[in-house]
Amino acid sequence: MRTSNKTAAFRPGRVHFQEFTVAFEYPVVSCRGALAAADPTLAWCVSRREPDRRHPVYAAIDAGVAAAWPELGAQLQAYAGRHADVLDLVGLEIVPGGEQAKNDPTLISGLQARFAKAKLDRHAAVLAIGGGAVLDAVGFAASVTHRGLRTVRMPTTVLSQNDAGVGVKTGVNAFGAKNFIGTFAPPFAVLNDGELLTTLPLREARAGLAEAVKVALIRDADFFGCLEADAVALAAAELAALEVSVERCARLHLAHIAGAGDPFEMGSARPLDYGHWSAHKLEIISGHELRHGEAVAIGMALDARYAERKGLLPAAALERICALLERLGLPLYHPALSLQTSGRLEILAGLEEFREHLGGMLTITLLTAIGRSIEVSEMDERDITAAVAWLRERATRSPT
Repeated sequence: MRTSNKTAAFRPGRVHFQEFTVAFEYPVVSCRGALAAADPTLAWCVSRREPDRRHPVYAAIDAGVAAAWPELGAQLQAYAGRHADVLDLVGLEIVPGGEQAKNDPTLISGLQARFAKAKLDRHAAVLAIGGGAVLDAVGFAASVTHRGLRTVRMPTTVLSQNDAGVGVKTGVNAFGAKNFIGTFAPPFAVLNDGELLTTLPLREARAGLAEAVKVALIRDADFFGCLEADAVALAAAELAALEVSVERCARLHLAHIAGAGDPFEMGSARPLDYGHWSAHKLEIISGHELRHGEAVAIGMALDARYAERKGLLPAAALERICALLERLGLPLYHPALSLQTSGRLEILAGLEEFREHLGGMLTITLLTAIGRSIEVSEMDERDITAAVAWLRERATRSPT
């Protein structure tokens, strides 16, 4: 229903507008070997506000991380013992990793039941160690327990260290939609330990680089140039290059959250979701064959080609974007992108789902140059379809 001018101008006679401001702050620490018994960093992250008391800690560890680091549980127990003056490890469990964590509602209720059994209070900490999906799910469970338990995140993937793990959102999938249920809940602290990246499969490390490309495209042309210069080392997942990229990307992400004026996404613009309107849908229609970062890479290439067709983005910039993604070992196309129902691309349904996610008004970020963007409220399905065909043709020419 359209609001009339008369209604829009109405003001109740007896009304009080309540207004207050709450400041949020949390440290994002970059380090190596944070679980070495002598390293005080994790203990500081948990106890920094009340260093004179002992804090209950409940640890949830990604099953994939536990498999890669079989000694992690024992290491964490030894660490808590070394720092027993401020840490009391009251629970430790292994949780499913990947999208399974976000697709299983029993995981959330089970975690909450165990939080209750451990008698966690609002000065306790939930320590989430894992990839972005585990951080999202465990963080959501903590955020709706006692109206918000403190969460200390230890991201273990490139994607979670440079993007998902440093932000203010939690979420799980429901009703066929990604992140349909979730909260805005800033973490109590984030601990980016480079050592945890050393066991990542190469595909996972590369997938996380898509978010670095994304934030460079919308905020920092110089960073994009650095990614181009370091592309060989990054594609090989060399730790030193990954750590530099992760820290710079995370800081750009944090600067956007703090400085863009909408940390809890009350408006419709989502620059940090560049390339995501199609990526979220593509993950689903590919049966999660694509990693999130891989879907984002395809989504960015799609939107870059669309912007070039619309005369917004120079062809040379489009080529730089596609070339960098390819050099980083990221895909520009997947067959699911071309799936059709009744003659219409299935990916186009992502526009309506993204509009709903934004709050009713479609707002898509498109590039005008590397490091600069605009917001548009309409997308031409014919040009999207043509952009998909272009990506398919490019993939046919360059199958590697």
